[in-house]
Amino acid sequence: MLRLLRPKADLRTLITLLAVASIVITLANSLYASWRVQRDVLIGNTLESNRVYASKLASTTEVFFQLAESQLSYSAKVLGNGLDNDVTLQDEVDRLREQTNSFNSVVIVDANGWVRAISPESLMLKGMHLTSNAAKQALTERKPLVSPPTMSAANNLLVFISWPIWSKTGSYLGYVGGSIYLKKKSILNILLGEQFYRDGSSLYVIDGQNQVLYHQDRQLIGKTIDPLIANEQRKKSSNGHQQVTAENGELMLAGYANVPTAGWTIVALKPTEATLAPLNSLLLKVLKHSVPFALLTLIIALILAQRIALPLWQLARKASQMDTQNVSKEINNIRSWYYEASQIKRAMLAGISLMQDKIGRLKSEVQTDPMTSLLNRRGLNAVLDYFLATSQPFAVLALDIDYFKRVNDTFGHDAGDTVIKTVARQLEQSARQTDVICRNGGEEFLMILPGADRDVAMMIAERVRKRIEALSLDPVGHITISVGVAFWSPKSGNTMEQAFKQADDALYQAKNAGRNRVIVAKNSNEAPAAVQVLPQ
Repeated sequence: MLRLLRPKADLRTLITLLAVASIVITLANSLYASWRVQRDVLIGNTLESNRVYASKLASTTEVFFQLAESQLSYSAKVLGNGLDNDVTLQDEVDRLREQTNSFNSVVIVDANGWVRAISPESLMLKGMHLTSNAAKQALTERKPLVSPPTMSAANNLLVFISWPIWSKTGSYLGYVGGSIYLKKKSILNILLGEQFYRDGSSLYVIDGQNQVLYHQDRQLIGKTIDPLIANEQRKKSSNGHQQVTAENGELMLAGYANVPTAGWTIVALKPTEATLAPLNSLLLKVLKHSVPFALLTLIIALILAQRIALPLWQLARKASQMDTQNVSKEINNIRSWYYEASQIKRAMLAGISLMQDKIGRLKSEVQTDPMTSLLNRRGLNAVLDYFLATSQPFAVLALDIDYFKRVNDTFGHDAGDTVIKTVARQLEQSARQTDVICRNGGEEFLMILPGADRDVAMMIAERVRKRIEALSLDPVGHITISVGVAFWSPKSGNTMEQAFKQADDALYQAKNAGRNRVIVAKNSNEAPAAVQVLPQ
């Protein structure tokens, strides 16, 4: 029987691995795509949310400045009658400070920079000459102003909003102004601090020189930081969003908006890590809902893999048994329900037929022995060339008629020829369809058994020996044969000539051991030890 080496993996395993790999890759790709989409959505929503929030605060702050300027404008008109009445001036600054709570302090300054009235009076600045940058700017420019952050005479960091006072005749009398403290409680802190986040978000209010005017951490107020939003970007667009890097190196999602009146920029920040934190739990939920469907798909894939592989597995199994009887019928009974299996099945049936036809043609085309119609040695060489080209292993049986010379000497050559022909017919009847029989000369014969292992070779050799032993030829009587067995395989490392030499040696061992017996060559690669079969 022809034996093939079994590969390490079969089709069912490969299909299963392919299905598992496809499911895993698809699931991983889905999770990654979902992660990317959700990440972009979260980042985009957070950026837009921060932009809207910053715009809202900027709009609120802008409205506050407009209202504050409107209040100062009204007071400036009232004070246009003159700054001579100290009681009137004090009443006006008290009203401005207490009526709306817009300012931490209110002051009226004349055209020479002297404080004429101030609220609260506890600041004790009345009668003092102001020399701060904000005071000088208001006196110099004589127009409504929102000053840059400045230190007041009372050593408070503040923003000063001022409005010029003009007399009825158009002469400049001074200005009225209100201060908003940056480091202390003020209307600005109330407006900007209402929406404080707990997830690491922060809010910056910065001026044109990137000086911090407001932040939850009051230690930052008054400090100049690296630009969160480039000045060019702030000038290009009044509001927008972008990803930025904080001073500590943390990635932040920033939305910003400008306050036109003050020239400030409000920046709302949220850490990218905090924004993406819900994404992990979301992916776990997606995975939790995807795994059951993936397992169901895998089970279906296993069932389909088994169904697809079964016909090919059956065909592969029969491919290793192509030298057995009825193999064509068994292959024909395999249910090949899809195209590829059907084609392989058809090819195997055709191959078996071609193989049998090929061996048949080899037997008929080469020269044969004229007495027995068996192959002669030349014909055998052609067969051996075919086996060598196809790497076909085989067993070789060397057979010899016992005491044949006595038959010729006693009964004549005609009787000897009859014995040779009879033995030839018995060899043909005992051989398999694919076996090759050769008359090697005189009373010697060779049988080549392709794909035969030790058991098959011994079975055929014994069958031949017993059939001939049971014959009775007139006038010769009973005859016997001796058989030597050897094996050849392309992997054995031996040549065919060495295999035939081993078979001859085994034959002569059988002769010397008493004839009418089968012996396997001791040094045969296929047989582990010499075997002697005694006649029954």
